[in-house]
This record gives sequence, C-alpha cells and structure tokens, in this order.
Amino acid sequence: MSLFQRPAETPEEVDASRPLDIAPERVLQIDEPEWYARIYRPGATQLTVRAVVLGSVLGFFLSFTNIYIGLKTGWFLGVNLSAAILSYAVWTGLTNLSREAPRWPTWKKVLLPGPWLLGIVLNKLGIPRSGLSILENTTTVSTASSAGYATGFMLISAIPAMLLLTVTEANPKGTQLPPLVVAAWVFFLALLGVTLAIPMKRGMINREKLKFPSGTAAAVTLQGLYSRGTEALAKARALFAAAAVSGLVPLLKDLEILQVRDPKTGEVVRDTILPGQSNVFDWIASLFPGLWHRLATAGPPRIHPEGRPFLPSDYHIKLDHGVALAFAGILIGVRITAWMVVGGLVVAFFLAPPALDWEWQNAAGKMVGAAARPQTAWKEIGIWTGAPLLVSSGLVAFAAQWRTIGRALAGMLPKKSAHPYRGQAERSDATAANGDVRPEDIEVPTSWFLGGLVVSATGIISIAHLYFEIPVHYGILAVAMTFVLAIVACRATGESDITPGGPLGKIMQLTYGVLIPQSSTANLQTAGITAGSSHASADLLNDLKTGYLLGANPRRQFMAQALGIFTGTVASSLGYLLLVPNALPLTGTEARPAVFPAVAAQQWKAVAEVFKFGLGNLHPMSQSAIWWGVGIGVALALAEIFAPKQYKKYLPSPTGLGLGMVLPFFYPLAMFAGALFGTIATAWKKDWAEKYLVAIAAGGIAGESIVGVIVQALNNFVLH
Repeated sequence: MSLFQRPAETPEEVDASRPLDIAPERVLQIDEPEWYARIYRPGATQLTVRAVVLGSVLGFFLSFTNIYIGLKTGWFLGVNLSAAILSYAVWTGLTNLSREAPRWPTWKKVLLPGPWLLGIVLNKLGIPRSGLSILENTTTVSTASSAGYATGFMLISAIPAMLLLTVTEANPKGTQLPPLVVAAWVFFLALLGVTLAIPMKRGMINREKLKFPSGTAAAVTLQGLYSRGTEALAKARALFAAAAVSGLVPLLKDLEILQVRDPKTGEVVRDTILPGQSNVFDWIASLFPGLWHRLATAGPPRIHPEGRPFLPSDYHIKLDHGVALAFAGILIGVRITAWMVVGGLVVAFFLAPPALDWEWQNAAGKMVGAAARPQTAWKEIGIWTGAPLLVSSGLVAFAAQWRTIGRALAGMLPKKSAHPYRGQAERSDATAANGDVRPEDIEVPTSWFLGGLVVSATGIISIAHLYFEIPVHYGILAVAMTFVLAIVACRATGESDITPGGPLGKIMQLTYGVLIPQSSTANLQTAGITAGSSHASADLLNDLKTGYLLGANPRRQFMAQALGIFTGTVASSLGYLLLVPNALPLTGTEARPAVFPAVAAQQWKAVAEVFKFGLGNLHPMSQSAIWWGVGIGVALALAEIFAPKQYKKYLPSPTGLGLGMVLPFFYPLAMFAGALFGTIATAWKKDWAEKYLVAIAAGGIAGESIVGVIVQALNNFVLH
C-alpha cells in the first residue's frame, strides 16, 4: 500500500472521496468488524502532499498561539476545531482565487495587487486543481494538531521552570538552554508520545469505543462543513475578522516603537503607544477608605513607593488592554473564570497584607517578608497557596478515576490471539463482507511502534543524561513510567476530554524528588517526559478518533501526525525562544510586570524547590500556605466528586480558585469579562452564539497571539 496519494481528479476518484452517508454519531455505535466492512474508505484520497503542507503551515501558526496563551495563563488549548474550519476555508479561498484572479477587472488588480499576484501564480502552477476531500482535511487537521498542540506543552512548563531556577540577583536574566537542545528535547518527547499511542488505538477506539470528545467534535464539524459549505465560510469569515481586529492590539500595547525620556533617570528608553494595563480601579481606595486602609498601609515603610499608601493598581487590580484572554474566557466559561477572580481577590485582600507585614530571617541572615511587594504577591505567597491547591485537587480528581486507571492498565495486558492485530475468528468476521480489507494492512504495525520507541527513548535518555543530570538508569525508568502513565492519560482523555498531564507530571516530580532529591533539573525534566509525551499521545488518539468516525486509514493518519512533529518542533521552539529569550519576560522588573506569568512553570518550579531545599527553608507563612492550599484543594475536589450533579455548578471551582491565586489579577478579570460576554450572547441569541462564538473566540486568540509573537521578536532582536 502506497502511503502518499495524489489528489482525486477523475469523477470516480472524486466520488470515492465524498463524505460518508452515515453520520459520525451513528459510527460511534458500530462495532469493529462492521467498521472494516462498511465504514473504512479504501479508495478515498487521504494522505496527499498538499494536505500535509497546508496542515504544517496552519500548525506552525497555531503553535505560536498555544505557546503565547500557555505562557500567559498556563492553559494549553486544543486546535482540532480551529484547524478544521481554517483548512476548509483557506483551501476553498485559494481555489476560488486561482480560478477568478485572471479575470479580475483592472481596478481590482490595482486595489488588491497581492491577492491578484498570488492568484495568478496559483493558476499558473495549477496547485488548487480541486477542493480538499473530507479525508484530506482530516490529514490536514492531524498535521496541524500535531504541530500546534503535541509539541508545545514542555515549553510552557518544564523548560521555563528550569530557566526560572537559574535566576539570581547577579544574573536576573537567567540561563536559557541552547536552542538545539530545546528543539531536540521537544521533538523526541513528541515522538515518544505519538509512538506510545500506537498500541492503545485499537483497544480504546475500535473496541471500547471511547468517545474522545474533541476528536468526535472535529469529525462532526468536518461532516457539517462538507454538507453546509456556506455556513462554514461564514464561520471562517467571523474567525478571520476577529483575528484581524485582535491582531492590532499587540501593535498598540506591546510594540516598543516610541522613544521617550525616563523622568527618573533622564535616559532615552523605548515605550509602547498604549500601556499594557490602565489603573481604572484606583478610585476604590478613596470610595472605601476604611476597607482599603489595611491594604494601603501593609508592609514596612521602605517598600512604599515615595512613602505613599498602596493603591489597588499596586496589587495588580487593573484593566488589561489585551483581548486574547477575554476571547479565551469565552471558551473556558463563567464558573471557572469567576472563581479565578475570587482567587485573585483572596490574594490581594487576605494573603498579601500579612505576607508583606511578616518579616523573617532566612538562612542567609537577611530579613525578608513572605512577599516583597504587592506587585509580586501573586508569585510569592499566591503561588504557595494556589499551586498546592491545583496539584492536590488534580491528584484527588485523578485518583477518583480509579476505575478508569484500572481499565487502562487491564486493557494493555496481552490477550490470547492468533494474530498480532486480532484473533483469527474476529479477523474473519471483519473481512467477510469485504475481502480486500485486512486490519494488518491499514493499522499501524508493531514494527513502527518498536522503531519509534527505540529512536525516541534513545534521544530522550541521551539528552537527559548529557544536559539534565539524569543518570541513564533513571532515564530508562522515566520512559518506562511514562508508558504506564500515558495509558492512564489517554483513557482519561477518551472518557472526559481532559488530559491530566499536569497531575501525572507531579507524580513524576514526587517520584524523582525521592530518588534524586537535590537535583531540581532532574525533578523538572523527568516530569516533563511524562507530561509532554502524554499530551502527544492523547492528541494522536483524538485525531485517530476523528478519522475513525469518517472512515480514514489509521496508518496514513499516523504518518500525518508524525510529519506534523517536525513543523511543530520548529514552530514551538522558535516561538518560545522569541517570546522568552531570557527570564525577564517571566519575572518582570520593578518598572513593568511580567509579560508572561508562566503559571505552569511557576507551579513546577515551586514543587522542584521544595524537594531541593526542603520546607524548612521557606518563609513560615509560605509553609502554612502550602498546607492550607493542599487542604482546600482536597476538600473542593472531594466536594465535586460526591456532590449531586445538579449542585456541582454552584461549588467553588478548585481549578479557577487556584489559577486566580497564581496570576496577576488583571488576567482573571479579562477572562471573566470574556466569559460573561459569551454567556450573555448565548442567552440573548442562542443560534447565533452556537454558530459563531467558538469561531470568533478562536480567531481572537489567534490574531493577538500570532502578531504578539512577531512583536516580541521585533522588541527583542530589532528595537533593542
């Protein structure tokens, strides 16, 4: 079987590549033998060069989006639906442009010279000769998803956490890993994750028929796009319009294009057209002087700027001028974002004042507070409350899925079979209706699994030993544990659409905190092996679920996913290094807050520091905060598990509460505003909201994120 195919051209080929007459929702109920006989499309065009190239280009930019938003909020967003809509719209647009550009009137050529020239070139080359088939679009989504999602999680967690650990007073910029090491580490982790998913596919998708909600949603979306082309183009226009508007924001608030004189030093410095935030809530201090007095006078006099009382803006109670987080709030929802706001207010009103007041002599003999300034309270006392809350609630929720864990492990036990793919009798049933279809010809073979495992494991163990101080035998143990934990992560994704990469990473941190307690590098990067690979495994299974529901060849889908790793490695590594050339964008300065709070990295760093230095070296208030955070996280997680379903939406969200404590307050506020808009829009015009809201949110996130990466590159490498 030739893996790569040429696009459908003849009427017979086009007809063979049309969408199934059976809806994806119906395919969900079909057993494996019937799938091989009725659903699989042996003659359909699927893995073509044009589909892979388009997916790689989309994945390149979607990877920028995820790195940008991940460093801002700690969230890593799936890109399946965005890629499905974009690929359909972009290819349809290019096809129309190629066909119509040669016939454009002169005035249109003058007004739009760029699109006209592109259309002429495409027409001469004859590239978009026909539309993408639905299975070609599945290939595009697989490649884009692999590039945009499966390769980036390490770059918002373990890698920046390692950078933060190198920051000192003498070296405030920290020490960044060499770019080639970053890229190689990302590549091998993604390759391991994709490889580990191979033996899970048939058990979880074909036989158990786990839902994999994101994969199912992508299949339903693609089926809808090909049956309602006009609606798809309307969604795409909404997405591009939102992207165009949000793309202007970084040019105004982030691009340091102006040259101004610093009033304090007299030096000429660069500045932006608009500030990143505005102090629109400082009136609260004068309106409620009694309520605000405790916060205004907190801490010793020496930390007050020019001796004045603190204002709400000093506690980051500000209005953020960015829009990407507001659009992200639309996708996240009101419950979580509202509790994020509550978490931020808890830090400002209840944790920061005593943290500023309580001075303690550390091991170096220096008097320090649990927080140095109001502006940094979120990453000093907030992190020691919010991070344990997030970790403990995540682990409890994960442990509550013990049935899922048991099924995952049991599903990997060898079963008596006359064939490496299935029992002989079962294979006979599957091929009875269609003698040309044999599972061993279309499923990913075991040899690919073994080859990928050897290559990826060798690369991971070698880099871990050479750069991360991890002995070879502990590297082998990390890969072995990752295989087991990835099984659990993939089953959790299939059942709930949540990949517990973070909690599973914490299990590795706890394990290696005991095995190699003094090595924070080993602690971080072994956890990264599990978290990064688990996300890649779950992403592949989501994409394979999409293909399964549409009749795709799984071997060709695997190839598309594997090819996306190359693009994703380049894009995610490049995006990360452009945004974070050193630690200053993560730590901020006295004059400016951190551009990227890097919530996930702050959590991972905190856990690694506890194992390296011990609890006794932490400020006493930070020690107490850890136990309070653990207790609250456990209590809230148990409440969510055991509360009746109708009451769960009224319970505090441990995720929201914890995240609100480890972010500057203006970020949760922006996300809550977006979530509130989405809720109001849905209540006001439900049909409009269901049709356009997700597309608008995806476009808004992508616009600011992609332009934001370019702006930060200009700031770091051109303007400075």
